[in-house]
Amino acid sequence: MRQAKHVVKNLVKAVAGLALGAAIALPAFAQSKGLDEPFRDGYKKALAGKTVAFIPVAYGFDLAIGWHQGLKKELEAAGMKVVVRDPNWNTNAGAQAFTALIAEKPAVIVIHNPDVQTYAKLIAKAEAEGIYVVQINMRSSQASTAFVGADWVDIGERMTEAVVESCKGKSNKIAIVQGAPTAAASAYTLKGVENILAKYPDVKVVSNQAADWDAAKAKALTQTVLKQNPDLCGIVGFWDGMDIGTAAAVKEAGMTGKVFLATSGGGEQKGACDQVKAGAYNLDVSYDVPTQASNMAAMIKWLVQGGLKPGAAKQNIYTTLIPITKDNAGVEGTCWKLPAKS
Repeated sequence: MRQAKHVVKNLVKAVAGLALGAAIALPAFAQSKGLDEPFRDGYKKALAGKTVAFIPVAYGFDLAIGWHQGLKKELEAAGMKVVVRDPNWNTNAGAQAFTALIAEKPAVIVIHNPDVQTYAKLIAKAEAEGIYVVQINMRSSQASTAFVGADWVDIGERMTEAVVESCKGKSNKIAIVQGAPTAAASAYTLKGVENILAKYPDVKVVSNQAADWDAAKAKALTQTVLKQNPDLCGIVGFWDGMDIGTAAAVKEAGMTGKVFLATSGGGEQKGACDQVKAGAYNLDVSYDVPTQASNMAAMIKWLVQGGLKPGAAKQNIYTTLIPITKDNAGVEGTCWKLPAKS
């Protein structure tokens, strides 16, 4: 009994000692001063007030709006200014806008090339004058400090493999609906298509035509192909914004579900997931516009504060592709939603 009381007494002393120690330590901790983060001011000063200019091929569609919104979200919060110059599918207007921007000297110009040649000299000139050029999704023949975009060869291979697989046991007749032949996205995608077709000599390409990213042209081309080839089993399309016309022709011919249509795009809800769920597209390979915008913004922040000479590096960020099929088209997060206001 006496031993038990002694143990309890010692335990009470130990607890009291701990409490006293804590009481002494806590005020000392509370009185200590915070540390000034040593890199924050330099980061903020490097970005504050800098202008990033964006020249899409045109503004009023999901890709351009999504990239712009993503850049604004990330860069304006860091004190930067984001401006847009919209050539509205006019390459001459785009070249004029690019030329004017070089004179205005923004920190960065983000360019969505209509083809591989139009802006080549302007890209070189901009970087020679100290302006970083970031190319998005469609390359020029002139490399710049950074490219962010899809691996078009991979997209072409994925779409064609899916079409060929769907044609097994059928006619093996397929059609190709290209975008603009002079655009990098179209030329590189076609290379991917050719890579796969080389492995399947039994597959017959009955039509390989360019619709120039125009849904009406894509519809007209497809209508003709289906009339001439009522046993067509698959179509490789090069952009879902254009292939809404391709899908319309297939539907009007009563061949939805009989003709496998593969396409690609930025993964916007109405243009991709909803169309796959409705059966317009069997496969839509998404290059995920919000992630592309985030990648561009991160690259721009790094460049502007890093002091690297424009053109001194030629870096690439290929964005991860998301194949959209009926299995995941209804899953939240597979696609992104176009903002109500841009």
